[in-house]
Amino acid sequence: MRMTYSDYLSLDRLLNAQQPLSEQHDELLFIIIHQASELWMKLCLHELVGAKARVAADDLGPALKMLARVGRIQTQMTQAWEILATMTPADYHQFRAALGRSSGFQSVQYRQIEFLLGAKSAAAVGIHREDEAAQAVLHAALAEPSLYDETLRLMARRGLPLPENRLTRDWREPYVASPEVEQAWLIVYRDNETWWDLYDLGEKLVDVEYRLQQWRFAHLKTVERVIGFKTGTGGSSGAPYLARVLQSGFFPELLSLRTSL
Repeated sequence: MRMTYSDYLSLDRLLNAQQPLSEQHDELLFIIIHQASELWMKLCLHELVGAKARVAADDLGPALKMLARVGRIQTQMTQAWEILATMTPADYHQFRAALGRSSGFQSVQYRQIEFLLGAKSAAAVGIHREDEAAQAVLHAALAEPSLYDETLRLMARRGLPLPENRLTRDWREPYVASPEVEQAWLIVYRDNETWWDLYDLGEKLVDVEYRLQQWRFAHLKTVERVIGFKTGTGGSSGAPYLARVLQSGFFPELLSLRTSL
C-alpha cells in the first residue's frame, strides 16, 4: 500500500489530539495555539541541540544556519499570540475552569529551552514534582553545558583569554556575567574580520535572545489583555510573573559589550 500524505504526517492522531473539555467555541482556538507552540518548541530544541553540538565540534557553518532557523521559528511563535489575542476575557472565562491547574507555566519544553540557553534553575524542576519523566529530562538538561557554555569553550580553544571559572564549573548553576568574558568578546567585535565566524555566532545568539524576549513580551501582553492581573491557572502570579521573567536574559556580555564598543 502506497504511503499517503495523511499517513506520513499521522494526521489521524494529530487532528484528533484536540479534545475540548467544554462546549465553548473558543476552547479549540486555545488548545490549537498551545499545541502548535509546543510543536514549534520541539523544532527549536532540535535546532538548538544541533547547534550546540556543532559549536562543540568547532563546525560553525551548520550551527549558524540552525540558529538562523530558530529565529524564524521564534517569529512564528510570537505571531501566534496575535491569534490568541482575538479571544476576549468573556470568551476565555467560559471555559477557564475546565483547565484545572494546567498552565503553560508547566511546559517542559519551554524550560528545556531556557536551560539550553543558560538560564538554569533547579527550583524550576520542582514544578514537575509529580511527573518523574519530566523531572528526569530537566535534571539532565540542568547538568549539561548550555549553548553559551559551549560557545565560551570554543572561544578558549581558539586562543581567546577566557577565565577558567567559566570553562569548568557546575553546569547546574545559572550563568553569571564576567568582565573577563566581556573583554574576550570585545576582541572579537573590535576585529570582526579576523574573528568573523565567532562574531557571526555572537550576533546569532543575540538574535535568539531578542526574539525570545519578543515572545515573552507578546505573551505578557496577551495575558494582560485576556485575564488582566489574575493568578495563573498553574499557580503563578500571572502577568506579574511574566513581567519579572522579561528582566532575565541569557548572554549578558553580548549585550553589555555594546556599551564598551
